[in-house]
Amino acid sequence: MDNSRIAALAVLGLRVAYGAGLVAAPEKLALRWLGPSASEPPTQVPLRALGVREAILHGGAIAAVLAGRPVRPWLAASIAGDLSDIASTVLGRDGLPDEAPVATAVVAGASAAISAAVAVAVDA
Repeated sequence: MDNSRIAALAVLGLRVAYGAGLVAAPEKLALRWLGPSASEPPTQVPLRALGVREAILHGGAIAAVLAGRPVRPWLAASIAGDLSDIASTVLGRDGLPDEAPVATAVVAGASAAISAAVAVAVDA
């Protein structure tokens, strides 16, 4: 297995772990993003759904890497998810912590950029 696929597995594994963390403890991972509402049970439902999305999407990408199949479609979906997180946060910024839109743009934007770099390197 070449270095780009090993790097892809590391990045994808972190995304699966993040998804699992959102499922297990959504309020802890989302407090800075959503503020106190992250602790409310109704808010934890979509946070857990987001965690499942992360785990399944990036788990599928891991399976593609291990099978030697194209990873770009999986990473394109990941990038779309990251960009939708940014857009949703900006559109719903009322009631969120003041720093949430910028922090989300930085974190999700960096995740999208890393996914794009991995897509270029792995399927080159």
